[in-house]
Amino acid sequence: MNQFLHCIDCGEGFMKTPFDQCPEYEYDSNHPSGPVQVAKRDDFQEFLITHHGHRLEYLQIIENSFVSEKNYLEPIKTSYFKATNNKKEKFVIKQFREKIEEKLRYQIIPGDYFLEYTGVEVQSEEITKQLKMEFRTHPFSETKISAFLKLYKRIVRGVDTKNLERISEESSHPLEEFYKMDDMSLFYLLRNCRNIFKGVEYSDIEDFIYRHKEDGVLLLKTRYRIQIIEKPRLKKEAASTAILAEVKKVVKNE
Repeated sequence: MNQFLHCIDCGEGFMKTPFDQCPEYEYDSNHPSGPVQVAKRDDFQEFLITHHGHRLEYLQIIENSFVSEKNYLEPIKTSYFKATNNKKEKFVIKQFREKIEEKLRYQIIPGDYFLEYTGVEVQSEEITKQLKMEFRTHPFSETKISAFLKLYKRIVRGVDTKNLERISEESSHPLEEFYKMDDMSLFYLLRNCRNIFKGVEYSDIEDFIYRHKEDGVLLLKTRYRIQIIEKPRLKKEAASTAILAEVKKVVKNE
């Protein structure tokens, strides 16, 4: 498991991994066929040298505590995860970078975080796109699509997500979850659609609703935001013997 080193004095951190000594390969973009330059590096030793003389401690990362403000696959984002030390103090580790070529940076915040529920919403844009794609040959008018979305939103405003079934698939965004509409919402939606769609159009929208109510664009999306609660640290202690030994080794090799 990767180790995380915390500088108590600076509030900075370092994720120790097997790749800390991997070399960097550089080449001249103006001469792509030219030789590749190999640059040796050791990120961990660099961190120890930078923070020589500071108080250091290892933190244990809490499993499944990772959360981010953006999509999981987005390379440039701010993420957070939880950690604790041997005194059972809690920390929030902020992981970030501003450019893709930058190394990940870490800021340690004494305290904890929780996810605050901000509301449930209808996937309006996705519904509109799906309706237009499925009914190209006999499309619904923009007015009727707008009326359908307005109706669905009005029904959803009275929904309590505690009474809904959450789908098992993970969202690509850590601050979003998806739920199936309940039977009562389905009943109201179908009944009130009769005031918007007539004849064949009603049959089409009814089929559309049944097709997508459990695993498609009609799923309800809930959103959360990250709330950090900062707490004062306990009395600071000196760095552990193991860390001091590593620092001495680094300094000796300089």
